[in-house]
Amino acid sequence: MRFRSTGWEYAREIGAAGAIVAVGIGWRLLTGSLEADATPPLPAGAGVQQPGTKPVAIVNGVEITSDRLGEECLGRHGTAVLETLVNRRIIEQACRQQGMDVTPQDVSAEIDAMARRFSVPRDKWLEMIQQERGIMPQQYAEDIVWPMIALRRLARGAGEPTAEELQEAYENRFGPAVKARIIVSRTRQEAESLRQQALAAPDEFGGLARQHSVDVGSASANGWVQPIRLHSGDPQFDRAAFALEPGRISEVVQVADQFIVIKCEGQLPPAGAKFEEVRTHLAEELRERKSRQSSSDVFRKLQDVTKVENVLNEPTRAAAHPGVAAIVNGQPILIDQVRKVCLERHGREVVEVLVTRTLIEQALKKQQQTVAQADLDTEIARAAGQMGFTKPDGAADTAAWLERVTREEKIPLRHYMEDVVWPSVALKKLVGGVPVSQEDLDKAFAATFGPRARCRIIVLDNQRRAQEVWQLARQNATPEAIGNLAETYSADPTTRALRGEVPPIQRWGGQPTLEREAFALKPGELSGVVQVADRFMVIYCEGFTDPAKVSFAEARSELYDDIFEKKQRIEMARHFTHLREAASIDNFIAGTSQSPTASRAKGGPGGNGMPATTLSKTEAADLAKPRIGSRQLPTQAPARTALPNQGVVPASLNAPLPAR
Repeated sequence: MRFRSTGWEYAREIGAAGAIVAVGIGWRLLTGSLEADATPPLPAGAGVQQPGTKPVAIVNGVEITSDRLGEECLGRHGTAVLETLVNRRIIEQACRQQGMDVTPQDVSAEIDAMARRFSVPRDKWLEMIQQERGIMPQQYAEDIVWPMIALRRLARGAGEPTAEELQEAYENRFGPAVKARIIVSRTRQEAESLRQQALAAPDEFGGLARQHSVDVGSASANGWVQPIRLHSGDPQFDRAAFALEPGRISEVVQVADQFIVIKCEGQLPPAGAKFEEVRTHLAEELRERKSRQSSSDVFRKLQDVTKVENVLNEPTRAAAHPGVAAIVNGQPILIDQVRKVCLERHGREVVEVLVTRTLIEQALKKQQQTVAQADLDTEIARAAGQMGFTKPDGAADTAAWLERVTREEKIPLRHYMEDVVWPSVALKKLVGGVPVSQEDLDKAFAATFGPRARCRIIVLDNQRRAQEVWQLARQNATPEAIGNLAETYSADPTTRALRGEVPPIQRWGGQPTLEREAFALKPGELSGVVQVADRFMVIYCEGFTDPAKVSFAEARSELYDDIFEKKQRIEMARHFTHLREAASIDNFIAGTSQSPTASRAKGGPGGNGMPATTLSKTEAADLAKPRIGSRQLPTQAPARTALPNQGVVPASLNAPLPAR
């Protein structure tokens, strides 16, 4: 029996290998303040060779020098790059002590082996890593493959998998599974209350999950999760799921600090693979997992005995060690080295940031406008309030918002201000106001508070198959029959997993063909074959939701603000696109050059140098989305969470069901 490795598997392998050398060292390098992280201190002189001052880009005659690019790369990425260099230095020192050497030939052979393992050519493997993870081949070899080989050798191998481990892996991969929905609560009391409601009306379980579950991923899919398999994580959760008969609802199950109610919607039989056929493959996977764990343990031990001095983010140390970024067991890592690696890995993206800023600065100067600190403060307060960061008196809590951005999003404060806040404020000044018509308000009210069509949809990838499935659906147009057809034939993994269920369809949501067909149906009616882009759909209407009990007058102010903000954002994007297209830009890092055409420079018939345009489908869809902070969404939506340590992952477009 031949095994085909999926994209998820190779992504997991890359992530796991990288994680081996990423743990534990970060805190040593991040001992400085936010300001220190944002602007690493540079030594004065001290014999450090500075980058040249030749231009790396020219924007409408204004030069961006390599000096500036080097410092911007160092400021934005220096801490992260230094962390990888420190990790490598720790491992290199351990290898020398053990008399080991990992050669470029070893690294190349390992890359070849990884490519063979996933049955793709070497160049395709490296291309996949670059596309999926944004990791260039050289970085992959230096930061992932080399440390992986070195730590594996330092760990001196790992133990063979036991018979019990092999059996559990077999059951997890090829054993039976439970199709289920879940409701996740933060307290047992709430979970018990929701369980009683579900027991009283089992068919409403999906609605209860959608309205009350704190797990956003499954709640948005009416409680559905990917099929639950044995040994996925928490044993108590597994036992509760596998003890259920179809249609039954579990007791409340506690997993970490969450309380979960499970409804069994069916059972999937074992995959049919015999243990002896897959034993070798499973053993290889387990050995790799054990090797990673052993390597990680070795690296932690090396960290415990390594003395790392962070100089880059410590001004007092920088004065005593000019030109040095860090010291690892007495060995220095120079700032020049960090800067060079930053330029190699991030030069292209950072020069684009500088080109963007230069274009906007030139436009502001042309319009004789400036961005003041008060403007930046207002924008930060607006963002904080919109995301639900408010004080008890209702004022925006900007301090809490900035802490969240800089800490959780790992964006230094200076660069959040320069790369996010400043361009937003500047473009708003350049664009000015935007009109909001009564038609805009009417459509927004209907989209946000009006009825929605509850449908099941079967998605097919060609017209002939769609017609065949439509004929089967027409013969028995019931929710159960349509669900069975979706589960069997749908080409879309999500609708297949959810038996055709989709979130209720709103009017003016950016999908006019789908909306027109859905709202033309009566409950219990079946559509014809509907083509949307390159897919063919069969739609079954189950009914319509009730309109929200909100008057237009109550919602008008909020709708106006929402539409104004979205239309302004669209105009900002258009304006910048126009600035870019009308500019003369030579980018020597990317090796590109552009000159403005006469039509671009003049801007056509739109006035003020801007071309006249209409809304695209993407822009229309953006306008239809509920704004965070609106009546339609909670002010601070909970983050999507996976249930701790038990592998239950909410269904999504990116998580197809295993082949049966």
